[in-house]
Amino acid sequence: MVVYLVGAGPGDPDLITLKAIKALEKADVVIYDRLANEEILKYANGAEMIYVGKRAGKHSKKQEEINEILLKQAKKHDMVVRLKGGDPFVFGRGGEEVLSLLEEGIHVEFIPGVTSAIGVPTTVGLPVTHRGVATSFTVVTGHEDPTKKEKQVKWNYNADTIIILMGVDRLKKNTEEIMKHKDPETPVCVIENGTKPDERIILGTLENISEKNINPPALVIIGPVVDLFKDIQKNMPEDQA
Repeated sequence: MVVYLVGAGPGDPDLITLKAIKALEKADVVIYDRLANEEILKYANGAEMIYVGKRAGKHSKKQEEINEILLKQAKKHDMVVRLKGGDPFVFGRGGEEVLSLLEEGIHVEFIPGVTSAIGVPTTVGLPVTHRGVATSFTVVTGHEDPTKKEKQVKWNYNADTIIILMGVDRLKKNTEEIMKHKDPETPVCVIENGTKPDERIILGTLENISEKNINPPALVIIGPVVDLFKDIQKNMPEDQA
């Protein structure tokens, strides 16, 4: 028995890796998330499909239940694919699932995915680093586990670019905290439904971005690279901009 922990990429089904496709083609069962594009499931023709998607406040399954499903399916089948949106180890709770499988002696293999933190900005032409503008970036969750005894996210990051995942619901509160450490006029770009046909780009500043109409899932990019992105957009041919 083997479980493949597979990253599905940021949303566009063409951005899944060849190695992930090969794993899906051999799968007996696929356990998949909400952010994994369902078009990708066509590669697992004939496999059993189990949906365990989660979204803020509306969890189809709790994480403990997902771990139990993985264990049950791994003991029943030779080839299990756990398909997760983006990369399974970038706020995907992949580590928790791996540990629960290893504790039961189940073999696990890993297939990375294109994380939305980098893949989504790249697909619209927004460089998260650029010589003379940004030499570092931080990827941070916008929705920290409320059950933690002490918060780890302090919002005092010194990186030139801050990329926030899962941060729409708390955008106002988070930007207020960031403004304690950064200029309120710092440019911000939000990319809603990144890499998908209904993708939408919203521009603003730390001070006003939370006033705009933004719906999840969306990625938030903060820093001077956003001004660079505006220059890139101005110089793009009309059919690309």
